[in-house]
Amino acid sequence: MRSVRARAALGATLVVAVALVGAGLAVLLVLRANLIGQADLQAEVVAREVAGELATGTPYGEVELDDEEDHPVQVTDEEDRVVLVSKDLRAVTGTATSGVTPVPAPSVSASPSPGDDDDDGDDGGDTARPGRGQVSNDDPDFSDGTATVDRTTADYRFAAVEATTPDGVTLTVHAGAPLAAEQEAVGTVRGAMLTGLPVLLLVVAGVIWLVTRRALRPVEGIRREMAAITASEDLTRRVPEPDSRDEIAALARTTNETLTALEASVGRQRRFVADASHELRSPIASLRTQLEVAEAHPELLDLPGAVADTVRLQALAADLLLLARLDAGERPGGGTVELGALVREEVSQRAGDRIAVAVEAPEGEAFEVNGSRGQLARVVGNLLDNAQRHAGTSVAVSVAADGRGVRVEVRDDGDGVPEEERERIFERFVRLDDARSRDDGGAGLGLAIARDVAARHGGTLTVHRADGGGAAFLLRLPRRS
Repeated sequence: MRSVRARAALGATLVVAVALVGAGLAVLLVLRANLIGQADLQAEVVAREVAGELATGTPYGEVELDDEEDHPVQVTDEEDRVVLVSKDLRAVTGTATSGVTPVPAPSVSASPSPGDDDDDGDDGGDTARPGRGQVSNDDPDFSDGTATVDRTTADYRFAAVEATTPDGVTLTVHAGAPLAAEQEAVGTVRGAMLTGLPVLLLVVAGVIWLVTRRALRPVEGIRREMAAITASEDLTRRVPEPDSRDEIAALARTTNETLTALEASVGRQRRFVADASHELRSPIASLRTQLEVAEAHPELLDLPGAVADTVRLQALAADLLLLARLDAGERPGGGTVELGALVREEVSQRAGDRIAVAVEAPEGEAFEVNGSRGQLARVVGNLLDNAQRHAGTSVAVSVAADGRGVRVEVRDDGDGVPEEERERIFERFVRLDDARSRDDGGAGLGLAIARDVAARHGGTLTVHRADGGGAAFLLRLPRRS
């Protein structure tokens, strides 16, 4: 039952079984009700015929009781004494009395003359008049019972109709209609249902099994290909996409998109590891060389150079650690940062920069954003480092409102960034002037870190040409919510 096909087949079979059983019961009930209704009608017709003869004053012995085997008749008086029964009726149940032997009773008087009907204007109601009998117009009472006719016992449906003789005697006529046809029809239908239901359920289960198997065949293909990709670690492979436009095709497309994203992520990770190893190798090798020379010739120790390589190595390790945390999904904290104060504080700590930084941040206005103060300070610092590295004579930073956000712009008067390179410079370990950047201590990670941090704060970081020439880096962040 762990198979989807098995569960689908079982579930569908159970639903169909419940539906068929319910429908079968409804059919049987309707059929039985219709057949019993027909039996009731037959019994009522026979009972009213006999009651009509008794109401006209026909003597008991002359009452016509036709078709006694199919419609047995029993007549009782007001004291439930049997006064008339069918000829071959031996026993009866379900009527007012189970007796079948008539008791002595007064003979029914002859019918009144036709002229008696004109004595008054009576409309023939239920109340008998002197000298005239009456058959009750009320609905007959129906009951189930049995009757033994000529040593054959069967089930019958009895109808009870009251009649009043011309002598004013109230009689009850019980006439029966056989239920054999109803029982036979219901039994035949029930037997057919019990025989056909298992076969039909087997057919349903088989069809659902085959249909589900066919529908899930592409899923099995996807599973096998994913297992092969996992075993081979070849992320260039893709799962087969069926031609259908259903959910399975959507699953295959989404799986391939996930594999594409995973391949790109693994590729970036591998390039990152390779670039990081390359960047770390240079300062480590330089520092080792200086230490080995100092060990052999202490007088040749280049202490400032060793310190510079150590500082460069420390900065690179810090950048790599921050990138690792960002790649791991680290999110900024929920604190509030006032960007104007942050920029002024960051610039005040850069007294040793080659070029003094001009700050344009109004002190009377609050530029508050949500995020991590340390990470945003790192962004501003990286942008200022980049501007100092490429500026000719001036570096400026401004803070201003930008619609529903805040903008921080860092400008320099350097050569600027070529338009075709304005996205590439935000990639990791990318340097437009590789030799000069390496000598200045840049590893090509500052701008990549700045854009990643900006994105995780819900903002953007772009570059364009400054009004006076050079590059202008624009950081946009949403205001504090």
